[in-house]
Amino acid sequence: MPDLRIAPTGRLTPGGIRTELLSGLTVALALVPEAVAFAFVAGVEPLVGLYAAFLVGLITALIGGRPGMISGATGALAVVMVALVAEHGVEYLFATVVLMGILQVLAGVLRWGKFIRLVPHPVMLGFVNGLAIVIFMAQLTQFKVPGTAEAEGHGMGGGEWLSGPQLWLMLGLTFLTMFIIWVTPRITRIIPAPLMGIGITAALVIGFGLNVPVVGDLASIEGGLPSFHIPMVPLNLETLEIILPYAMILAAIGLIESLLTLNLVGEITGQRGGASQECIAQGTANVVTGFFGGMGGCAMIGQSMINVNSGGRTRIAGVAAAVCLLLFILVGSSVIELIPLAALVGVMFMVVIGTFAWNSIKILAKVPTTDAFVILLVTVVTVLSDLAVAVVVGVIVSALAYAWNAASRIGAKSYVTPECAKVYQLRGPLFFGSSDGFVELFDVKSDPTAVIIDFADSRVVDQSALQAIEAVAAKYEAAGKRVQLRHLSRDCHKLLTRAGHLMVDSDDDPEYALAVDYGVRTGILGGH
Repeated sequence: MPDLRIAPTGRLTPGGIRTELLSGLTVALALVPEAVAFAFVAGVEPLVGLYAAFLVGLITALIGGRPGMISGATGALAVVMVALVAEHGVEYLFATVVLMGILQVLAGVLRWGKFIRLVPHPVMLGFVNGLAIVIFMAQLTQFKVPGTAEAEGHGMGGGEWLSGPQLWLMLGLTFLTMFIIWVTPRITRIIPAPLMGIGITAALVIGFGLNVPVVGDLASIEGGLPSFHIPMVPLNLETLEIILPYAMILAAIGLIESLLTLNLVGEITGQRGGASQECIAQGTANVVTGFFGGMGGCAMIGQSMINVNSGGRTRIAGVAAAVCLLLFILVGSSVIELIPLAALVGVMFMVVIGTFAWNSIKILAKVPTTDAFVILLVTVVTVLSDLAVAVVVGVIVSALAYAWNAASRIGAKSYVTPECAKVYQLRGPLFFGSSDGFVELFDVKSDPTAVIIDFADSRVVDQSALQAIEAVAAKYEAAGKRVQLRHLSRDCHKLLTRAGHLMVDSDDDPEYALAVDYGVRTGILGGH
């Protein structure tokens, strides 16, 4: 179905531009409490989080790998920063953010972003489910008495919860916002549903003077333009030893969350590519942010979902969100601070509902046990630890499961030719996981003096496979028997030490490259 916001000339219609701008405004409103909250988590001033949301959001919107994504200060990074700030101070944080950005740019230049393709679908499902739960849990802190959540580091522990009429009013306004967001698309699409929900709920609170927590209860967001500031840290190896470990962890977490969000937004908008460009954009944004007093950031799945669901599809929405956020800081703080937190919590609860992969619950009993385990594992680790650890754990478990399954597929069918030579017709991949099973396929003692191993239905993958082939050949030679290898690729011909004695060249030898380093692996095999 054609996008009615796009004119025949390929440009946005006036209605399309309006949708993009309103979507950006909606995202900016949702960014304010998140940026303030994550600043508290990291142990820095609220403006440090707001400046990061503005700068990272603006730069990634302009040069990021996928239009529609929203970036800013995130909790996944904040929980790593808090130890650094507590021990060494905020200036070391700024230096760390600069180094983090440099590492991310390097990853983009080296095109490491393409490795996000190795993340299996079960890991993606666990990622979105875990992040949805994390977003939900983060909103619960807004149901605490203003001031107590911040004093507790904006965590779930400690602090006094709202009670009595104030709690019921907060819940009522939250559910009212959610209802408005649900019903608005069924009435009109002129105004994004989240913006309508925030606007109506805020109007009721202000109009009736209701006593509920508002943005201003978190902290004042008033400030000036971010100014250039070189981090005041000693330029020596001791400083590098302090900030490098943090920078590497932050760079990895930021890229993993950004690239997974990029894939998720791509599935919704039908766009592809841009992983390496996103790495460069995130890195550039963090370098700039570190020099302008920001805490750094990465892609935000919650705000990205708000943007996409509100109709934001181009870079205009992301730029509008960043510009609106800056205007809030400069001239609109008195108005924004009156917005009830219940309205913003309602928006984020709707994001949780839309983000959680509800179909994953249904398919748990239908998919392979390993995939179901990975979905649950990544979800739990995301909630209990952090996103980067969860994804790495999920990928490792998935890889081990694949290797185990592939290793079990190695086998052979044998027969004896009229010339009394025994032929082993291999099937299945030969790699490190199946090399032991490969060696056990052969009956060296009982086999005739002439043996042929046919690899037509197999594939040699790595150096472990080459070592296994040579080990089998060595056993036959030690028994005084002659072995020949057929249908191996030219790479195998070059890398096998005994190739000249073992190979049978033919016109239908397969052509594929092995995942080994010629300069290193040949030396290893030569010493066999």
